[in-house]
Amino acid sequence: MINIRKLEAELWESADLLRSGSKLTSNEYCMPVLGLIFLRYAYSRFKLVEAEILKDRPKRGGRVLPVEASDFAEKSALFLPEQAQYKYLVELPENLPSANIKDRDGNTLTSLGAVVDNAMMLVEEQSEQLSGVLPKDYNKMFSDSLLSELLRIFNNSALDEIGGDIIGRIYEYFLNKFAKNIASDDGVFFTPKSLVKMIVNILEPKSGILLDPACGSGGMFVQSGDFVNAAGMNANNAMTFYGQEKVLYNAQLCLMNMAVHGLSGKIVSGDEANTFYHDAHNLVGCCDYVMANPPFNVDKVKSESCISAGRLPFGLPSINKSKEFGNANYLWISYFYAYLNEHGRAGFVMASSATDSQRNDKLIRENLVRTGHVDVIISVANNFFYTKSLPCSLWFFDKGKPDELKNKVLFIDARNYYTVVDRTLNEWSEWQLKNLNAIVWLHRGETDKYMKLLDEYHAALGNDRPFVDNVKEIIESLETLEKEAKVAVEEADKRDKKIIRAKYDDRISKLGNLLNLAQDARWLYERFGDGIYNDIEGLCKLADLDEIENNGFSLTPGAYVGVEKPCDDGIDFTERMKEIHRELISLQAESNDLMEAISKNMEEMGL
Repeated sequence: MINIRKLEAELWESADLLRSGSKLTSNEYCMPVLGLIFLRYAYSRFKLVEAEILKDRPKRGGRVLPVEASDFAEKSALFLPEQAQYKYLVELPENLPSANIKDRDGNTLTSLGAVVDNAMMLVEEQSEQLSGVLPKDYNKMFSDSLLSELLRIFNNSALDEIGGDIIGRIYEYFLNKFAKNIASDDGVFFTPKSLVKMIVNILEPKSGILLDPACGSGGMFVQSGDFVNAAGMNANNAMTFYGQEKVLYNAQLCLMNMAVHGLSGKIVSGDEANTFYHDAHNLVGCCDYVMANPPFNVDKVKSESCISAGRLPFGLPSINKSKEFGNANYLWISYFYAYLNEHGRAGFVMASSATDSQRNDKLIRENLVRTGHVDVIISVANNFFYTKSLPCSLWFFDKGKPDELKNKVLFIDARNYYTVVDRTLNEWSEWQLKNLNAIVWLHRGETDKYMKLLDEYHAALGNDRPFVDNVKEIIESLETLEKEAKVAVEEADKRDKKIIRAKYDDRISKLGNLLNLAQDARWLYERFGDGIYNDIEGLCKLADLDEIENNGFSLTPGAYVGVEKPCDDGIDFTERMKEIHRELISLQAESNDLMEAISKNMEEMGL
């Protein structure tokens, strides 16, 4: 079995090392590297489909008929001419002129960059969706030796496991890493995966039209495709994907991302894709699903152009003396609602300030709430974005809500429920996503899904014991293992200490992961038991129209859920405070030593 996390890290480390060697910026390096990952994916999928075609291939004169582009078209797959196949590229001789390689116009290709550029053009000829999208600057940007090494890195045999969508994962991983590195882009082309998954999981796309009018790199499409495929359907047959993305670069990333995941869609870029002023696909009132992470708090949006474009069913945000909207948040919110058909659902990321903003925003919000179609509002903690620390909210509309829920809104305050990735980044783990999703299931009366999740927890823990017992047992096992490790390391020979410590660290890490799982299971069960929705102080509240009106039509979850009561998490507070105190004393001592060393160095320099 492939360790996908290890593979992702190894591929990134190798490719990023070459980036530093090429003196290219992350922004310059991003597209060509993702282009090579795409080319590798295209070849893997090509070989897979080719094998299917050859299974029942007829023969003529005792020979199997050659595979043609039309055979691939019948299977909605991409045909690759020989010169566009990854195997062809990695097996080229070092002395390229001796190979006498010609492009489609008969010109001789003498560098590896030129051959790769030609391969990209040949692929684009096979797909209208990819026309003009793939990078074709390899001959200018890379030396042959550097490009050859990049091709070798992505020739890892593990990437042939298309069934597990390994390359799709790799592509997303690289996109994630580039998003962190390209700080100047402010994370514009990449929405954190856990936020996207939460939106998709709550909307539960099944079939129909999905629009993302601020689609960036296409994460909403990819996760929706995964959701539909996991339900046993074919996403390309069940869904029609539409996107608007003003920045051409991001739109290209989106189309490549979709192609890597085997999806097709209609993506428009450029000025006509500026959603403030254009409904590029004429989809008002047509969408089954709308998903987006629009730019927050945009100002200087021309009011007259927006009014002409329509899609404002609840009135206008405030207009300044320059005939501009000073904050476009409620333009986006109005657009998302306007695009929905009579049973459509919308889910989107929004600035936290929008849940309680005043003046015209408040009037729009009141009209929106009175429709009965606001379904769920979730508060999200700080640091969920790669280059921003601000908190946000997730909004959900549902025009198909049952009558008993029509004038009710489920508020969830998840600001204290997340996993810390590092000092500047938080996310929801897979189990945390499921737990928050379970609250929505119970709100909708879908108890069967909740019970299935409890079964998943028991299966993952390997027993049917009460979740609180699992937590206690794992904590005891961890404490025992830590003591064993300490003794084993102390008694070991000096040369063996690191090896022994590493083995224990691995076992402790696995137990720690199991403890996190058990704690998530306990967190859910202690609040909702055998599957009955309850308002939980500090977490969730189902509010009706009267209560929302009494709160001035605020949609801030904290205004409804209150503050969670402290609970006993099994930690001895007094002892933990002693540990923290000891840690602080140690850090202070280190700090004093460091300051003393710096002072001495400055004295020696005569400063």
